[in-house]
Amino acid sequence: MLFAAEPSNPAFNPVLVHDPVMLRPGTAADYPAWLALREKSRTHLTEWEESWSPEQATLSSFKRRLRTYDRDARRGAGLSLLVFRIDDNALVGGATLTNIRFGAARSGMLGYWIGAPFIRRGYGGAAVAAMKAHAFERLGLNRIVAACQPGNIASQKLLERNGFACEGLARDYLRINGVWRDHQIYAVTAADYREALSSLS
Repeated sequence: MLFAAEPSNPAFNPVLVHDPVMLRPGTAADYPAWLALREKSRTHLTEWEESWSPEQATLSSFKRRLRTYDRDARRGAGLSLLVFRIDDNALVGGATLTNIRFGAARSGMLGYWIGAPFIRRGYGGAAVAAMKAHAFERLGLNRIVAACQPGNIASQKLLERNGFACEGLARDYLRINGVWRDHQIYAVTAADYREALSSLS
């Protein structure tokens, strides 16, 4: 059986622009802004993701994550980007495409977060739109999957505005702060993306 080749590394070291945000890989210089935003957003974010220990928020831990992200990118297995507001280069969140598989699957898992001071301003939707376009146009994926808790209505609406369709409920899907929680599974395909583009032309 023949499998399509993985894309070249430049596709995994991108700068993505989708007004009003810009996405790029993080660097150690981003740590102060990242830490400040995560601290301001602790209450908001821990409702939807695992709470971080003080050790996980240190500079050394941040650098280790950057090395892991870089290794995944060089292997073509993942893409982890920080999200900045174009106007003033303020860090507003992050977006990831993980568990990337090529061959017959050509799929990936989308994740994203927006800091509490910046929610409901369109930054999350723009970041997801940028990641979606990059995944289909540059990485050659056929399917992107995202998961959100049933109570996260804002995230569900964000995904739906970006062409994702709910495919069902995954029970006990992720362990969030010590509790296994159900998640709605959303997906968008390359065919969906092309159809949406053609309707705009």
